[in-house]
Amino acid sequence: MAGRMLRSTCGYCSTGCNLMVDPETMKVTPNPDYPVNRGSACPKGFLFLEPLKAGDRALSPYMKDRRGSLLPTDWDTALKAFTENFKGIQSKHGKESVAFLGTGQLPSEETAFFGALAKFGMGMVHGDGNTRQCMATAATAHKKALGFDAPPFTYGDFEVSDVLVFFGSNPAIAHPIMWNRVRKNPNNPQIILVDPRKTETSKRVTRQFRIRPDSLLTLLYGIAHILIQEGWIDRDYVDRHTLRFDHFSEQVKRFAPRIVSERSGIAEKDLIDFARVIHEGKRVSFWWTMGVNQNYQAVACATAVINLALMTGNVGRPGTGANSITGQANAMGSRLFGNTTNLLGGHDFLNPSHRQKVARLLGIDEKSIPKENSWAYDRILQGIEAGKIKGLWVVCTNPAHSWIGKNWLFNILKNLDYLVVQDMYHTAETARLADLVLPAAGCGEKEGTFINSERRISVIRKILDPPGFALPDFEIFKRIAEFWGCADMFKEWTSPAAVFDILKRVSKGQPCDISGIASYDMIEDMGGIQWPYPEGAGEVGQERRLFEDGNYYHTDCKARFLFEDVAEVPEREGGEYPFVLLTGRGSVAQWHTQTRTGKVDMLKRMYPAEPYVEIHPEDASSLGIQPESRVIVRSRRGEAVVRAALGESVERGAVYMAMHYPETNLLTYPAFDPQSREPSYKYAAVSVQPA
Repeated sequence: MAGRMLRSTCGYCSTGCNLMVDPETMKVTPNPDYPVNRGSACPKGFLFLEPLKAGDRALSPYMKDRRGSLLPTDWDTALKAFTENFKGIQSKHGKESVAFLGTGQLPSEETAFFGALAKFGMGMVHGDGNTRQCMATAATAHKKALGFDAPPFTYGDFEVSDVLVFFGSNPAIAHPIMWNRVRKNPNNPQIILVDPRKTETSKRVTRQFRIRPDSLLTLLYGIAHILIQEGWIDRDYVDRHTLRFDHFSEQVKRFAPRIVSERSGIAEKDLIDFARVIHEGKRVSFWWTMGVNQNYQAVACATAVINLALMTGNVGRPGTGANSITGQANAMGSRLFGNTTNLLGGHDFLNPSHRQKVARLLGIDEKSIPKENSWAYDRILQGIEAGKIKGLWVVCTNPAHSWIGKNWLFNILKNLDYLVVQDMYHTAETARLADLVLPAAGCGEKEGTFINSERRISVIRKILDPPGFALPDFEIFKRIAEFWGCADMFKEWTSPAAVFDILKRVSKGQPCDISGIASYDMIEDMGGIQWPYPEGAGEVGQERRLFEDGNYYHTDCKARFLFEDVAEVPEREGGEYPFVLLTGRGSVAQWHTQTRTGKVDMLKRMYPAEPYVEIHPEDASSLGIQPESRVIVRSRRGEAVVRAALGESVERGAVYMAMHYPETNLLTYPAFDPQSREPSYKYAAVSVQPA
């Protein structure tokens, strides 16, 4: 039986678990030999095929009739409407008047086809992905500090660190398989958590620092100040491998323990103890996720974490690193190959030599490659509001649920002349607003590769046929190219495997070089392959990290210390809105907008069916709020009626709501990091009162 098992990679989070499926029973078991999950899976992984069986799958294209109803149609009619409407908009308003929004859920081959078709074939300039909502900060910070979007770690570092520091991260439920590897660490490590809220991870760490929600950057600069003041730095590493340390050191002199304590709520003694643990550790690793990335000063916070690793020499060795844990299954693949934040393969749209190189490798006219960068996600939406974007193509994402302060989104989408949504489900919130819905296959119904948090390329395999007339996104893109009249440009793009060969070509010579990978079979046989893997790489270990030689991706091979002043929070609590709203993951069984996990009864039974707000018992008592009673949570953008969950997971003056419920983003405040343009989901001013 084992020899007949089908292998594939889970399509939810960025861990990249490999799963085996019995083709007769469709029973899923984790692959015990895969270096990522080693025979483990979370509930979503065990049930990753179940959303494919949902009764509201889009089984054919749907077009909106004159009464506003979405009615089934055939592919030829749908793609004719797609082409005529988008070409008509471009003819009237210019090429830039149609944009796209993509995802970190598509395989690399599909996201590359999507971005190339939209920009090279259809002439779009503006297109972004929902990775803007989770990983834009980490990518920007890596580029600025290290020279490339290059998370340096490998999952083996979880097991060999003697100190692990988690910032704004709840891996016990957000990345449980990674957390399993932390728990298997034989070194009795010190595990420090920095988070304003008590979480599932809090129960399993050595120590938690419950900072005030707006004080992370101050804390990071304060710890750096203590390390420098006490001489607890690796000056030799700093001098040989970095730049701008002296400037940084001068700037953080302002962040003395007394000042940091007042701002963060952490006692001066505890701040010094925090720094001492870092100093005394031999292999210190720093980890962050959305608590850092989704911040109004996110890039500054992420580079401040990187600074701590650089100044203590905790880079490039086992158990070290400043390590961003990715959100979606293929967020890294979409960043490298999606034609959104950069040109294919980590190239630069603004660089003429890069445009020439990519055009030559693809066999296309260089003039078809835009000479400017795309607007970020929020600016594309602002372009819709301003009437500059008239047509929008949304693929494998659900912004009507997930976008910050989403009431505004509903209003501005009405400005569009034409909205196309390509999705598995015709009932998704964004699909319901569309003029045209294109039915797509899901993970388990197509082939390609994902790149996980540790840069490991893994294969996804087709296990089931898509239902009805639904098609893999790859096939949809092929058909659109034919109807649009640009099929000749993509004549080599015949299959995901063929596109993988193209990605090998465009990556050659880049930090993400994968030119030495022969085939999907090779990837599977090696247990996934971490980039870089250039031609001639030969045998390499299953666990590899970057920067072992101290050389970084800037032209001078040196990392940068970066600093910026601490900014005021964009929306301060007080007066009519006295509480800080915190948001985050609510359950290991949930995934983002529940578009898929909400279809699986067993997963739904593992988390509250109703949205809830966590509130401190003393705050609840002062407001006359009883446990489990209904309350109204209001912000300046909307209100939500939810259930009150009383407990000390939040401090007084703060409340918490899980991001998975549609009510949450009625309340969030649309602030954006000025460098990464990532939304700041983690801080908004709200009121709470009995319903």
